[in-house]
Amino acid sequence: MKSAYEIIIRPHITEKSMNASYGDQRIQDESQLVRKYTFIVAPDANKIEIKRAVEEIYNAGRKPDERITVTSVRTIRLPGKKRRVGMRSVGYRPDRKKAIVTLAKGQMLEDYGV
Repeated sequence: MKSAYEIIIRPHITEKSMNASYGDQRIQDESQLVRKYTFIVAPDANKIEIKRAVEEIYNAGRKPDERITVTSVRTIRLPGKKRRVGMRSVGYRPDRKKAIVTLAKGQMLEDYGV
């Protein structure tokens, strides 16, 4: 069985993923915001493992009433793109897998991307 840190490789920080982590800006009530966070995960990890790993990493050391709850996990497989290395040789970037994790209403990750 893999550890949580082998499943979750790193957060995927882009402008689009940061906007999703702020939630829908039209909602004024902070307790009703649904936030989504994007991670690069192990290519062989499934949704159940990803959910368990995120909750294990971000709930470590928290009180029971402050724990986060993952409501949804969506995954995307990204095949490696072709790239040139030098003048003639062609190589490929490695394949990756992204996971978009949705938290329960009103919850957020404070140390996401740090």
